[in-house]
Amino acid sequence: MADRILVIGGKGTTGRRVVERLGPVGAEAVIGTRRPTAPRDRFFDWQDPSSVTAFDGCSAAYVVAPTDRTDHVDAMRPLLEGAMARGVRRFVLLSSSLLERGGPMMGEVHAWLADTAPEWAVLRPSWFMQNFSDGPHARTIRDEDAIYSATGDARVGFIDADDIAAAAIACLTSAEPLDDDRILTGPEALSYEDTAGILSEVTGRTIRHIALSTRELAHRFEAQGLPPDYAGILAGLDETIRTGVEDRTTDSVARLTGKAAGSFRQFAEGNVGRWQA
Repeated sequence: MADRILVIGGKGTTGRRVVERLGPVGAEAVIGTRRPTAPRDRFFDWQDPSSVTAFDGCSAAYVVAPTDRTDHVDAMRPLLEGAMARGVRRFVLLSSSLLERGGPMMGEVHAWLADTAPEWAVLRPSWFMQNFSDGPHARTIRDEDAIYSATGDARVGFIDADDIAAAAIACLTSAEPLDDDRILTGPEALSYEDTAGILSEVTGRTIRHIALSTRELAHRFEAQGLPPDYAGILAGLDETIRTGVEDRTTDSVARLTGKAAGSFRQFAEGNVGRWQA
């Protein structure tokens, strides 16, 4: 569909994977970043109105919300309106499986795009497998043979960021717009105890899941240097998982891309070097 696509957050977990896949499908990627260093980088900061020029010459955009605030629609709407005025027709928003259309944060942006954008899609992935290889669990798996959570025995349809990127490419470049949202998961829902078992088999070490209360997890985050309010929010996400809301799988990746989502075991086998001391 699009010849030139702005990838906001194009150096982040999903954004850089989207950038890598655009060239092979015949689209030119430009990267929206606060710190441009390469020729295809364009300065982009949701709080800076001048960032609207990053959309120039683009007909589509991969949209990642700011991570330092929660009033997303107020922060993002001025630049998205500017993008439409500059001829951007298609927007693919990265949201969350927990956020319904019209809900808080990206849910408000989801509703606004659905009501305003000429063409749109909203991807709502479950929790990233990369949280184990690059995110908060990576260090404790490597150094302590442990995963800490307050999720109890609740299960999550963990998804590989590569599959999120593949779904984004399909939405950005398809002949017809999706004009809908999709919840993205891996092929199975796993508890953290399950992931610890798989990691034990793959690494040849005994990886334990250490079950904490929400309060204990919040205190752990605070001890790592996070502000108390933010530590409480993060721990609260585990408490939400504990209710079972993420215990589901969908075939959305396969429907969008033609290829089934990868399993957690496949992910672990491909990233085993991340957990070596």
